[in-house]
Amino acid sequence: MSEAVTAPVLTAKDFATDQEVRWCPGCGDYSILAQVQKIMPGLGIPKENIVIISGIGCSSRFPYYMNTYGMHSIHGRATAVASGLKAARPELSVWIVTGDGDGLSIGGNHTIHLLRRNFDVNIMLFNNQIYGLTKGQYSPTSEEQKVTKSTPYGSIDHPFNPLALAMGADATFIARTMDRDPKHLQESLIRSHKHKGSSFLEIYQNCNIFNDGAFEPFTEKATKPDNTLFLEQGKPLIFGAQKNKGIKLDGFKPVIVELGEGASADDLWIHDDHDFYKAQILVRMFDDPRIEGHLPRPFGVFYETDRPCYEEMMELQIQEIIHSKGKGDLDKLLRGHETWTIS
Repeated sequence: MSEAVTAPVLTAKDFATDQEVRWCPGCGDYSILAQVQKIMPGLGIPKENIVIISGIGCSSRFPYYMNTYGMHSIHGRATAVASGLKAARPELSVWIVTGDGDGLSIGGNHTIHLLRRNFDVNIMLFNNQIYGLTKGQYSPTSEEQKVTKSTPYGSIDHPFNPLALAMGADATFIARTMDRDPKHLQESLIRSHKHKGSSFLEIYQNCNIFNDGAFEPFTEKATKPDNTLFLEQGKPLIFGAQKNKGIKLDGFKPVIVELGEGASADDLWIHDDHDFYKAQILVRMFDDPRIEGHLPRPFGVFYETDRPCYEEMMELQIQEIIHSKGKGDLDKLLRGHETWTIS
């Protein structure tokens, strides 16, 4: 009798390569890489069925450091390459690594069309609000009046809100996390993987060389509790160092209330990540933490819904046509229905 072959038990080390990790010391990318390697063994996917595809940027070195299949593609086109791969090999687990410049500037069009098509892929958008690889120019997510090498007198551009953009493109999974909260980052990656469809995960990532401290209000122990709001399904929106603050809706406007001063948890907004309309409000809670009376910045899963995946609908259409009409005639297709006789 032959013995059943069991799959080897993998660890995070099995997903590390022998390549020297070449990011600046202290870069937030190290944390993201470590958390991705930690969660991979628990996904139960053979390494040969995992593909990491990146564009251009500091984050795009990711495929070299993951012991899986991968491709370092071209600027802004990781989403296009991943779409083609998923269409041809739908059984693969495809992960896209991109940045705020790569994915929202030159690759912005590709990103929104991937989201609306709803390929079953995972997008990790590393947002450091700067161009790091090319040495410190402002990016599509840099705040207004940002002084950089390319904006010496301050940027006059209005920045993108990545999650609002994803909502506008009808993404089926939208979430935000940060490099300096490993546990939350791991949970967010796992939720992204479990979603069937395009998952869009924005990751706040510190560039300690060209934009150090950009997300300090949300990551530092002293300021984090009053500036961050962690979304939990079915739980009221509560935040603050003493968990004494909450969010309630005044019509369609979110307002901060003090718990115990005429307000209780029963009065608060209860998070439901399947509520499309409330998700629209949540992604717009994007206040500058330096402004007095600002709303906290939400982290977690904002929105999730079910919609057919592009690659499944494409295969279904192909099989239906073959069943009803047989193989197609390419020459006939190219000729079309309109012809002209030229004398």
